Amino acid sequence: MIGKLFSRVELPFPNNKIQIFSDGNDDYVFTLPEYYAATCIDYGQIVKIREKGRVVDKIKRIIFGNPDNGDIETTNIENFNGIMRERVGRLVRKTKCFSKKKSRLRNATELIQFHWNFMDEIHDGLTPAMIESLSNGIWSWDDFLSFHYAV
Repeated sequence: MIGKLFSRVELPFPNNKIQIFSDGNDDYVFTLPEYYAATCIDYGQIVKIREKGRVVDKIKRIIFGNPDNGDIETTNIENFNGIMRERVGRLVRKTKCFSKKKSRLRNATELIQFHWNFMDEIHDGLTPAMIESLSNGIWSWDDFLSFHYAV
């Protein structure tokens, strides 16, 4: 499964850019070039202006490349992060469930990602893995626990 998914992932090149959008945290401006050439990414930021705790405006900035200004949005990732915090107690701030080892956090995150992609129906009785042709059916916990990967 992993090999099949990885074979579909294309590496970013100037003619095949990836799009990355974030909040106004400038750390990304310095970190992203360490991993990607600036010519291989379209990177934009959305800065939320707040008054009395409420968002009153959003400023969109193009940092690298040429992303469409209308595409610069963080709603999807903010939603996903909220779902992850809801389902993985280790990701909640100031909780007793925090992971003392990175490997435990990684394992918990991979487990919820597997559940999300292979066991959780999103619509019409299909999981994300079924939509992407990585699975023929909805997995059960028994399927997961008894699965043997042939190398």
